[in-house]
Amino acid sequence: MAEVPLDAQERLELCTLFDELGPSVPTLLDGWTAQDLAAHLVLREHDLVAGPCLVLPGPFERFAERRRARSAQLHDFSWLVARIRSGPPIGFFRIGWVRALANLNEFFVHHEDLRRANGRGPRSLTPAKDAALWRNVRRGGRFLSRRLRGCGLEIELAETDERVTVRPGAPTARLSGPPGELLLYLFGRQPAAQVDVSGPTEAVAAVRRTHFGM
Repeated sequence: MAEVPLDAQERLELCTLFDELGPSVPTLLDGWTAQDLAAHLVLREHDLVAGPCLVLPGPFERFAERRRARSAQLHDFSWLVARIRSGPPIGFFRIGWVRALANLNEFFVHHEDLRRANGRGPRSLTPAKDAALWRNVRRGGRFLSRRLRGCGLEIELAETDERVTVRPGAPTARLSGPPGELLLYLFGRQPAAQVDVSGPTEAVAAVRRTHFGM
């Protein structure tokens, strides 16, 4: 797997887990089964109309969700998984920076959505994957924490002195953990993410009531 791009590693490992667990198992996404998650991933890459609506608010997001739900009903799970396993289509999702940032984040987080909802704990990641996820945490932290109000936010790589301020302000809260756990937290998977939240009481409270993520 060493020569396989990191986003492709996550894609293939997720597909293997799909095959192992089947379509009906839960995910961390409220109300979604593995079938629903697979349909989402196919829509993201292959539906040129609804896919871009996933990152837009209001009626656009609702339109994309209707398309996803219909796809989950119409398509066989094995077909959806094969479509995901085939890799990104020619175009946007093959661009280098998209693969390194958006695709790696997407497949890592959704891989963990499936794993952790089904009793699988954190993985031991390779140094290369840890480094890539930490880079993505630093690059995306400000956007993913955009709804935070009432405090600043620092993110710290666990067991190191490496930290970055993603949202200046006082008082300041700090999230500390391994790169993958920090990414999960910032993507709104706070209950599942093994992250330490520290700082003044009011800052910690502000972080805990914030909806992080896309």
